[in-house]
Amino acid sequence: MNVLALLERLPGSYAGPTRPEPGPHGLMGVGEGALAAHLAAPLVSGTFTRSGTQFVLSSADAGDAARDYADLAEVAGVAVRRVSTGGSSDDVDVLVPGGLSTPYHAGQYLAHATGHAAEAEEAELLLANLRDRCAPHVTEANPARDLAWTLWGRLPLLLAAPEADALPHAWQSLLARVGKTLSVPVLGDPLALATGAFEAQHEKGDAKVALILGDSDPTLDIVREVLETRIDEVVHVPYPEGVHPDRPGGYAAQLALWYFGAWVAAYLAERYAVEASDPPMLARAQAVLAGEPVASSTEPEGGTGPRRNLIRNEREGAADESETYDEAYDEDEPAER
Repeated sequence: MNVLALLERLPGSYAGPTRPEPGPHGLMGVGEGALAAHLAAPLVSGTFTRSGTQFVLSSADAGDAARDYADLAEVAGVAVRRVSTGGSSDDVDVLVPGGLSTPYHAGQYLAHATGHAAEAEEAELLLANLRDRCAPHVTEANPARDLAWTLWGRLPLLLAAPEADALPHAWQSLLARVGKTLSVPVLGDPLALATGAFEAQHEKGDAKVALILGDSDPTLDIVREVLETRIDEVVHVPYPEGVHPDRPGGYAAQLALWYFGAWVAAYLAERYAVEASDPPMLARAQAVLAGEPVASSTEPEGGTGPRRNLIRNEREGAADESETYDEAYDEDEPAER
């Protein structure tokens, strides 16, 4: 999969249902649906509802949990809409693409289904504007490529205001899945981290950059002031231009900042000379969790079934690519560590 090409085609590609569902609405996400539900939370009043429509976002690897939530809602007499990237036909009412683009397609479906078509249109405009600024042919003043350069060789700390806690979740997922980069979301009270974690140990601030995602607030302003004396750099990544003034941190703004993060992660992968697409190990793990057959060698002595074989085969594949390997991956290791 060419991630840059996928991102360039993404704005305007939603082609799913646009019919509103009866309210009130509840929203629960598991598996690949968890991030999509987190980003779309501003559209829905709560996690569960006792009437109206319950949306359950999921993927085949989280099918058991999704069925449990859907069954509970049905027992309560609530209409259920199962939105998933795959699984049996009985478990899917609305099928959305899996992988990197799931938050976009699932989010746009939810925007229409919850009666927020105007926000779905706003999101499309914001994404299209970002594409025109971040696409590969933009070689100068490309904000995504510039930020990727800033993150290169550093450990990002991800911060956001409490009402935008989906953004650290989204960027950690993007930087890991696409950019193959570890980042640290700062949860809870950021003042404790800023004033304590690097105090009198300034070497711990080396090669670290803090990203303040979305709108700042008084607490984050103080955090920024403190961190600027303790780590390499602090960067504010605001919502993109064009956000509706009545919804400064709403669904469209958060989806747009997720999309911008995907561009940053793709260019960071380019800087590290690694593949931005999903590693085969991820698809194998998801298949095992979904109960799908996975090609594997004979079960090794002391193994624990398909999951053990999954790890063994991944290691063997890595060994085939290079004559050197980590001693910790020796086949004589215990089945459980």
